[in-house]
Order: sequence, then C-alpha cells, then structure tokens
Amino acid sequence: MLSELHIEDLGIIDRLDLVLGNGLTVLTGETGAGKTMLVEAISLLVGGRADAGRVRAGATEARVEGRFVTDDEEIVLCRVVPLDGRSRAYVNGRLATVGQLADLGLKMVDLHGQHTHQSLLSASVQRAALDEFAQTDLGPLREARAQLTEIDASLAALGGDTRARAREIDLLKFQVDEILAASLDDPNEEHVLEVEEDVLADATAHREAAQLALAGINDDDGALDVLGSVIAALQNRAPFEDEANRLRDLVADLADIASNIRNVGENCEDNPERLAEVRQRRQSLRELRRKYGESLAEVIAYLDESSQRLDELQSFEVRVEALEKQRVDVEKRERQAAAKVAKVRKGAAKALGSAITGHLTQLAMERAVVDIEVGGDDPADEVTMMLAANPGVPAAPLSKVASGGELARTMLAIRMVLTQGPPILVFDEVDAGIGGSAANAMAESLSRLAKAHQIFVVTHLAQVAAVADHHVVVEKNIVDRKGAEITLAKATEVSGPRRVDEIARMLSGRPDSTAARRHAKELLASRTSTD
Repeated sequence: MLSELHIEDLGIIDRLDLVLGNGLTVLTGETGAGKTMLVEAISLLVGGRADAGRVRAGATEARVEGRFVTDDEEIVLCRVVPLDGRSRAYVNGRLATVGQLADLGLKMVDLHGQHTHQSLLSASVQRAALDEFAQTDLGPLREARAQLTEIDASLAALGGDTRARAREIDLLKFQVDEILAASLDDPNEEHVLEVEEDVLADATAHREAAQLALAGINDDDGALDVLGSVIAALQNRAPFEDEANRLRDLVADLADIASNIRNVGENCEDNPERLAEVRQRRQSLRELRRKYGESLAEVIAYLDESSQRLDELQSFEVRVEALEKQRVDVEKRERQAAAKVAKVRKGAAKALGSAITGHLTQLAMERAVVDIEVGGDDPADEVTMMLAANPGVPAAPLSKVASGGELARTMLAIRMVLTQGPPILVFDEVDAGIGGSAANAMAESLSRLAKAHQIFVVTHLAQVAAVADHHVVVEKNIVDRKGAEITLAKATEVSGPRRVDEIARMLSGRPDSTAARRHAKELLASRTSTD
C-alpha cells in the first residue's frame, strides 16, 4: 500500500503531506482545486511522464515522494521534475532511472483515467487476464516449450552445420593425437628432466667436484684426520666426554657423506645421446604447454576435455538421431498443449466479455459492449480487449479508446471481474456522466474492490464519497506571499461533521443546506449499516 505521500511545488501545491490508509480513499473538492495533482503525483512516482509545465510558478523544481509498504518491506520512491533538464528518480534514497520506477510501478500501481500508466492496456496483461478468468492451465505448454529449448540447445552444442562439425573434429583429432603421442603421465616430468639435464650437461665437472670433496675428507690431513686428532686429544678426559661423543658422531656422518659423494660422482657419466634425448623431450613439452596450457597438468586436463568433446562429435549421428526423435515427440506434445490452451482461451473469451459488459451496464454505460478477440496460431497468444462504447461505433482496442471516463469505467468493470492485479488502483474521471442508480452501483463496485486493493478515486459523486474508508478534501486558497496573491492547494483527511459538510456540498453545492446535510448523513449511515 501507499502509506505516505509528500508533494512539493507541483501545480498549485506548494507543500503537502498525507498519511494514507488501506481500503478506499476518495479525493474530492471543487473543480480546479488540485485533485488531479494528487493523481499526477502518484503517476510521477511510478514512472509517468514528467512535464516541466507542472512545476509551481516561482519554484525551480517539483518533488514527489511516496512510501510504499509491501508485506514487511518498505520502498521509498522519489521523483524530481526541474524547470530545465531531465527529471531525476530515486529508489530508497539512491539514484535510479525512470525505467526502474516504471518497473516497480507496474507491480504496485495501476492508474486509470486520462493517464497512460495502465497495465491492462498491455497485450500481455490482457492475455494473462483472460487466462486468469478461464483458469487456463499453462503448465504443460510451458514444460513442453522448456524441453524444446533444452533439446535445441543440445543440438546446437553438438556442432553447427556439417562442415563446421567436420572442421572441429579434424582439429580435435590432431590435438588429441599430438598430446597422446607425448605420453604424458607425470605432471612433474619437466622438473625431473631439468634435474637430469643438469647432471648430464656437466658430468665431468660433477665428477671432479666429487673427487676434490673426497680428497678434502679422506686424504692425509683431510677432515677425517683432523677430527681423529681432535677426538684423541679429548679422549678419556671427563669434562670433554660429551663433546668427544658428538665428534665421533660427526665422523660417522662425514664418512657416510663421503660414501654418497663417491656414489654420485661415479654415476655422473658422460652420455651425449641421453642428454640430447632429455633436451628434445623438454622442448617437446614446452611446445605442448605453449599450445594447450600453462603447465603439464593443464595440458593433461585439456586432453581429457578434448577427448570427451571428440567422442561427442564422433557419436554425433547417434546423438542427433536420438535428440531429433525426442524433439518430434516433445513438439507433438507442445502442439497438443497449445491447441488446448487456444481452445480454453477462445471458449472463455465470450464469457469474459459478457461479464465485463454486465458491469459496464451498472456504470452508466448501458449500450457499451466489450468483446475479447483471440487470434494467432495456437496457443492463440493474440488477445485484445475491444470496446464499443456506443451503438453504431466500431469496437476499438482499449488502448485506442479516446474518452478517459469511458476507459476508466471499463477498467473498473474489468477489475470487478478480475480482482488480481497491482495492489494499488487509482481512478480518475471514473464517474464522468454518472448519476442516480449508476452512481450507487459504482460506489458499491469500488467498495467491494477495495476489500482486495488500496484504491484512490477522484470523484464528484457523493455516493462514492460516502462509502469510502478515507475521505480527503482538496481545497484551493488565495494567500499573500510577499505582497503578492497566489493560489495554493491543500489536502486534508476529513471525518465527522467536516465530512458531512463536504458530502453536502457535493450533493447541493451548499455545505450548510439542511436537506443536503440530512441526505449526507443518510448516505454515511447507510455505509455504516452495510459494514
């Protein structure tokens, strides 16, 4: 619901704050008092056209803010219309586009009257309205179409045309064969080869280094001799027993190291053939990485993916045959479901048109007729609501109806039949040319509709005003501002005697008329007794 509305410098409104409630709210007042400005303010909040000409004289910009409450969520929308430049939009205090306001507005508000923000004028919404009325089961059709989309995507993923598929197969074969020929088993092979190449490339120097090291350890006056002399000097001397033992361990470790150096040195043989092989292998692995991945692990992963894709393409004919057979079956189900939907829509169209026409009869459009045209190939998605407002006048789509009052009443009649839709409904000019029993019927219709929606109605009908849950009176006053007279509007929710005065004014033009006040009290009392 729209719980709060704030307006600054719009039309003849300089500043206005309204706290709004659920149910039916009527906006009344003398002609030209500024009632339509409230409707325009709501229109601006939900993406309606901004007109700089609506900025109050003497102001630089108009500003409208609204607090909307949906379940436990609150959304604050704001629209600023400057004298010069483009309008600005905000959602919860953050800059937004007018399109974003419009998207939110479609979900929350429907405006009916001379304004353009009317969801029921949309072809898709009219189709959905017919489906709601007919209780059309769209599940099988949607499911079949989803399966068709999935099958088509699978066919496309297998490859495009035959030539493109053949080219991809040839490329994948070459790549897979090239990687398989390399016999990649170890992702760490390059590191192992690097170490081996280092050994092979410098075998002579490695052997010489081993010999020098062994001489330094084993020769006379080498490390072992020196350590032996040190141990002998400390032997059998109690203060140095621990250090002597540690030196003996060091001698053992040094002897073991010498043995390992000897073995490694002896294995460092010159092998030009193996060196060439290692270098060639490393070059081959570098080439594979250049083409297929940053590391050998990535190359192996690419091999797995490419092999899988190649298998898919090579088994294309089998898979295509299965998918195409499945597609024929699903397409048959889709056509059957579409035909069923079309039959339901066409069967319900006349009943929906008659139901809406029946409500129009009660709303002083006794000769109006609404037809629902359903066309197009199955499932007959082309749904258009047509209105012939008067005898002899050709029926026209609702979007082409010129009269704001007739359109608004038609929208009201549709809403009486189809209660689903945006939670907030705004009607302007809905009571044009209505009086007597039609006024009572309209009041009753709006009252019933307000049990499922928050409704705002600009009205001149006392019958409608009397059934409202909330009554807002819009008045204009001439005030003095810095020595100049200006006209400003204000809006106030009224109740009690003040509401009686306003309804009496609507009945007779004289709020002090005894007869009018008595009639006003009767209308209000009738509402109370009905509730």
